[in-house]
Amino acid sequence: MSEPIALGDLDLAALVSSRICHDIINPVSAISNGLEMLAEEPDDDMREAAMNLILKSATQASAKLQFARIAFGAAGSAGSEIDTRDAERVAHAFVKTSEKHDLVWEGPALILPKNKVKLLLNLVALGVVALPRGGEIRAVISGDGPDVAYTVTATGKAARLADHIKALLAGDATGEVDAHSIQPYYAARVAAAAGMDVTAEAGEDEVVFQAR
Repeated sequence: MSEPIALGDLDLAALVSSRICHDIINPVSAISNGLEMLAEEPDDDMREAAMNLILKSATQASAKLQFARIAFGAAGSAGSEIDTRDAERVAHAFVKTSEKHDLVWEGPALILPKNKVKLLLNLVALGVVALPRGGEIRAVISGDGPDVAYTVTATGKAARLADHIKALLAGDATGEVDAHSIQPYYAARVAAAAGMDVTAEAGEDEVVFQAR
């Protein structure tokens, strides 16, 4: 019987870094393309289009980096807690970058242990992945402190939950993890560090992630 996947610290750091780079490479490349257009294009309309591209891409890159800063990083904080209002702000900006997803955030403003907030953001990101054609992600926070729980529901046409993702979240997947599948693996590791259990279930045009 195969043993569940257990990445070493160096492999985990490398794959998370690859995932972050994958998320921001497109908007950064678009900024570069827009700057080239500005430098070479004499037509005013084309220059305006290039500037709009730069502004849009810079906004997307910033949103994705700010999201990653909390979801994957130390959030620049010396403490061990994060305000869920900060998480809500970066989550809305992150989801908006796809232009085909909407985020509904429900729950009280809380100061929670860092890993609990990181887990919530990773579940929101998985909600986006579960909706390749777009849709709504609803993140609901219930309880408080050690009893806090999350339900993240992704609703939309062709909502899907790959068996490998479900297994990775449960911590019992075998085989290899790459930059595309690192998110559920990382979420499971963060959940374990936060003392929370994660489940994922798929229904018709719906995927539900729960953590408690």
